[in-house]
Amino acid sequence: MMNDSFCRIIAGEIQANAGQVEAAVRLLDEGNTVPFIARYRKEITGGLDDTQLRNLETRLGYLRELEDRRQAILKSISEQGKLTDELAI
Repeated sequence: MMNDSFCRIIAGEIQANAGQVEAAVRLLDEGNTVPFIARYRKEITGGLDDTQLRNLETRLGYLRELEDRRQAILKSISEQGKLTDELAI
């Protein structure tokens, strides 16, 4: 699961552009490791270094977990019939 807002957030945090972040996320999601990407896939990520990639990986995991939790909470509130438009935003 990749969200465009995640790309923008992470890109700003690691001083990269969204395209670089998207490419790195794709490689990570395919099972590539940070050291492998930093060494052998620099041309795909636009030269992101291992520190940027490690920070990207950590932050992406956090944002994905946060979004999953948010969705679970919204689902629970909805099942209780208490979800309002204000809460759904």
